[in-house]
Amino acid sequence: MAKQITQKVSWVGKVDWELTRFHGDEYSTHRGSSYNSYLIRDRKVALIDTVWQPYDSEFVAKLKRDMDLRMIDCVIMQHNETDHSGALPELMREIPDVPIYCTRNGEAIIRGHYHQEWNFVNVRTGDTLSLGETTLTFIEAPMLHWPDTMFTYMDGDGGILFSNDGFGQHFATESLYNDAVCEAELMYEAEKYYANILNLYSPMVTKKIHEILSLNLPLSLICPSHGVIWRHNPAQIVEKYLLWADAYQENQVTVLYDTMWQSTRKMADAIAGGIREARPDTTVIVRNISHDDKNDIITEIFRSRAVLIGSPTINGGHSFAVAGLLEMVCGLKFRKKKAAAFGSYGWGGGAVKQISAKLQEAGFELVNNGLSKPWVPDTATLDDCVEYGREFARAL
Repeated sequence: MAKQITQKVSWVGKVDWELTRFHGDEYSTHRGSSYNSYLIRDRKVALIDTVWQPYDSEFVAKLKRDMDLRMIDCVIMQHNETDHSGALPELMREIPDVPIYCTRNGEAIIRGHYHQEWNFVNVRTGDTLSLGETTLTFIEAPMLHWPDTMFTYMDGDGGILFSNDGFGQHFATESLYNDAVCEAELMYEAEKYYANILNLYSPMVTKKIHEILSLNLPLSLICPSHGVIWRHNPAQIVEKYLLWADAYQENQVTVLYDTMWQSTRKMADAIAGGIREARPDTTVIVRNISHDDKNDIITEIFRSRAVLIGSPTINGGHSFAVAGLLEMVCGLKFRKKKAAAFGSYGWGGGAVKQISAKLQEAGFELVNNGLSKPWVPDTATLDDCVEYGREFARAL
């Protein structure tokens, strides 16, 4: 069912309350998500983005109930992962000759996904499309977060920025707007989204935001393709992005571990205690890498000024769970964070050295060479771990 946003713009997307995993199994969506599509009705009618492929028939059927699809004059595809472009084939069967406005990379990706000869119109930054009383201006935003990404600015209704994945969150709500949901939950999901998807592209985020701000455009709404529409003080999420993109960190240290027989877990707790003693004003977070959600862990790393990662030695190396997390961390390119490794071992070590090397590869500044202890920690070993935590905290 369409939801009216302004006199000319309506939301025609899909709220997905059941979604728990996204990007395959790469991203957890504890609060579901939405696939936001927008319909602009002026003298010409424009559809901005579609919805995820499993909902293609539902999407087109709902559009048909609201309008004659032949009234659509153009489809604007801002980014073409299947969560945005998935309903295109179903839609284009109804209106095969309607032009699809997208970047050059966007056309290549659509062709790669659907292998169709649709009526593509390539646009670049600064290109405009008049709909009548309103004009759309296209703004390329490559690698935010795909090469084809662009934003669309509408000059009517107080100024609306359709930002696709920018400023979005995986957050299901029928309420539609940021001032109609729990702010704490919303901002956590927005930060998690940034940490897990956009952090790698932070330099481009900063550049693109300053480019848009330099245009001094009026702005009443930011309409992303996932989650809420930013209606109340939309500038707040722009300010957050500028903050998050600038090698973000809080006064937090996160201690992460995997454990087989609780030895590494005991070391983690003792190290955390030492950090708290040395820096009582610092937030110390302890998480089990095997048990806790990996994307929530990444969000904690994003917030932290420093991290410690611990693992028992298994077959001369670290655990499977630690390996997966380290691979994610390497890909996300966190900046200006410090780190160290720790772990327990039996008849032979190796995990600490491997973790240290991977942290260094990921761009972390190593505080020390790590702490490795044999077998089950006794009182003396735990005292060493506490002191190790103190020394780590003092080095920050």
